Amino acid sequence: MDKKNCFNLGYIARRVGNHGELGFVLDVDDGSRYNKLESIFIELNNSLVPFFIKRIQVKGCNATVSLEGIDSIERAEELLKKSIYLPLNTLPPLKGKKFYIHELAGFTAIDKNFGMIGKITEVLDFPQQTILQIKHGDNEILIPAKEEFIIAINRETKTIELNAPEGLIDIYISKKETDEAEKETDEE
Repeated sequence: MDKKNCFNLGYIARRVGNHGELGFVLDVDDGSRYNKLESIFIELNNSLVPFFIKRIQVKGCNATVSLEGIDSIERAEELLKKSIYLPLNTLPPLKGKKFYIHELAGFTAIDKNFGMIGKITEVLDFPQQTILQIKHGDNEILIPAKEEFIIAINRETKTIELNAPEGLIDIYISKKETDEAEKETDEE
């Protein structure tokens, strides 16, 4: 399985017991929808390796998991701190202003007041908030991906309509113009 066709579900945080059980931390809003997982991919040596699940118990965003072939402390220790993945096609489709982090790269950002801003090059997921990184000419514009700033997401046309906070886009645009003016002054 290719990593670009998967999403990061979380990571293996700890060993549980003496028979190879593992404690997963799930990077999701609602862990209960993963109660019936049958398999996962674990990143080992830069490759995604499939593992079948014998038993899974999910509580909140944590899960205690028994994997086939992992039946000792030593085998479990080898998997600690490894990332776990699922195929993108296992995600339910979202509607409205909800989105998955991975899906917005390549979308065109359009601001209510400014108009077309540019293409989203990356969605940066920080603990405090998610940020849209948008390519605007030679500059980049960073806009928080907060629900109050998102007017609509159109998956068919790959556009996202925004209402950025007043003056935010101007900071990035006027910075470029100021830099260009300083450069012209330096050349004279």
